Amino acid sequence: MYAYLDGRITGINPAFVIIDCNGVGYEVNISLNTFAAIKDMERVKLYTHLDVKEDAHVLYGFWEVEERTIFRQLISVAGIGPNTARMILSAMTTAELITAIATGNENRLKQVKGIGAKSAQRILIELKDKVSKIPIQSSLLTPSNNRNYEEALSGLVILGFSKPMAAKALDRIVASGGQNLSVEALIKEALKVL
Repeated sequence: MYAYLDGRITGINPAFVIIDCNGVGYEVNISLNTFAAIKDMERVKLYTHLDVKEDAHVLYGFWEVEERTIFRQLISVAGIGPNTARMILSAMTTAELITAIATGNENRLKQVKGIGAKSAQRILIELKDKVSKIPIQSSLLTPSNNRNYEEALSGLVILGFSKPMAAKALDRIVASGGQNLSVEALIKEALKVL
């Protein structure tokens, strides 16, 4: 129903933000990652999801479209409600979550409060194929000034790999904690997964 809200922040805390859109204040539930991205802003544009229940209509807001996409996929899993999905997205970034699901990292999911072995397995089984279709923008994973990433990408293209395939491999490496690797180390790690 609501694709996004664009307005002035009139109140914010780690759990929700109040956005004034032309005189109407919307209370929007947010993840810690979204909070970290918007906490110092005066105006914000959040992509939204409206959860309709018998007794309430609750808005959830996301700084990135990808975060909203993975949120919607999480709540499609039996036993995972909006608040649990928000908890998961507060415990890890969108890229970390996509990487954890794509690589079948059950232990990473179980580190989230409220996610046990059965829930983690259900998420992995139901979303493994779906998350591979979510385009991860490399800007989500790498700082814009990360020359090592760009040089590694160029090197892989020179070696004959397609740019999208090489970027996807590098994105996964960076998402799993390799953002400080040297160009050579990034290329070596990428060659293991390509």
